[in-house]
Parts: sequence; structure tokens; C-alpha cells
Amino acid sequence: MADLAEVLKSALDLEVEDRAALAQRLLTSLEELSPDEAERVWGVEAERRREQLRDAQARTVAAAEVHKKAEQLLR
Repeated sequence: MADLAEVLKSALDLEVEDRAALAQRLLTSLEELSPDEAERVWGVEAERRREQLRDAQARTVAAAEVHKKAEQLLR
């Protein structure tokens, strides 16, 4: 089986329309995860975010601030 680097190189060589179709299909495939797989993936993501917070690579944002910014963007 081809490794990720090979697949990515091949994908980037595609015409723009084909890259867009591939991207759409890949995104759709993420919506089709089983509940167990989705839980595993979110667990990995939660750990990644925790590490970023711990290493000061990210910061928390208060819910009120997020809400306010969302309202401004949606006006």
C-alpha cells in the first residue's frame, strides 16, 4: 500500500477540479466514521489540544468572547 507521502504527492499533481473532488470525498468520509472510530479520533484530538495548551502553543478563550465574536461575524 502507498504511504501518505506518495498519496499526497500524487494528489497534488491532479488537476484542480480533481483535487477538489478528492478533498470533498475525504471530508465526507470523516462524517461516515463509526461511533467507536469517532470517539478514538476525538480522543486523539483532545490529547493534541491538551498538549498545545500545556506547551503554551494555544490559549483558552472564554465562551462569552467566542459568542461575541460569532455574533459580530454573523451580522
